Amino acid sequence: MQLTASPVKQLAVEHGISVLQPTSLKSEAVQQMLAELKADVMVVAAYGLILPAEVLHIPRLGCLNIHASLLPRWRGAAPIQRAILAGDAETGITIMQMDVGLDTGDMLFKYPCPITEIDNAQTLHDKLADIGATGIVKALQLLESDKVHPEKQDDSKACYAAKLNKQEALIDWNQKAVDLEKAIRGYFPFPVAHTVFNGTAIKLMRAHNGPEDTASPGTILAVNKMEIVVACGQGTLALEVLQKPGGKPLPVAQFVQGFPLKVGDRFGASET
Repeated sequence: MQLTASPVKQLAVEHGISVLQPTSLKSEAVQQMLAELKADVMVVAAYGLILPAEVLHIPRLGCLNIHASLLPRWRGAAPIQRAILAGDAETGITIMQMDVGLDTGDMLFKYPCPITEIDNAQTLHDKLADIGATGIVKALQLLESDKVHPEKQDDSKACYAAKLNKQEALIDWNQKAVDLEKAIRGYFPFPVAHTVFNGTAIKLMRAHNGPEDTASPGTILAVNKMEIVVACGQGTLALEVLQKPGGKPLPVAQFVQGFPLKVGDRFGASET
């Protein structure tokens, strides 16, 4: 619970590079500080705020954004998670020239990345971070030599990656098992898919699609050392790793030792 500098700031401090951390870029004083740097280009990654037009025009070559999707698909705050939730087979990194819109600027480079059946938001984030780091270096080199050819986005193909919230990660067992499996992967490590059992919230960290069966959604159909099989609106979901409040994520064999579940028990669809 201690405020800790990011790895970027730590490295900058170690090398004597000044670090500015304004809470907003709208003030004239902050904009003046940026102008005094006389930067050729500014690079933005996971900043979370839209840069004012005044800031976008400060660097000689503008501002570049490392965006975690293949634009124009998944503009917005949570492109990695939305791609998994939608069942996309592929995502990637787009290096884009920033404008005043939300991820609407011209595209400079695209680097695709497949989404595997076991990828969650964390593993996919890490893959894209590596791709983005390599991609922005290449983009800057080509930008410096004037070998960049901007491409307009097709706005008709754009979709919005809305910010995540905890409530949407509450499992609705009436949904299809295939969609709930994607939700568990897409919401990890935040906000984490969760369900309720007798008023207790349980986080679901890993699962796979189970055997075909029909029962009331949320009903536990099987419990063994490897999995807890739960009926869904269509199909079943086999839970592998769960976490109770105040506890650690545990595989099923350990979880049921401290939180007994049996066939016929039922997970709720909403918190009480």
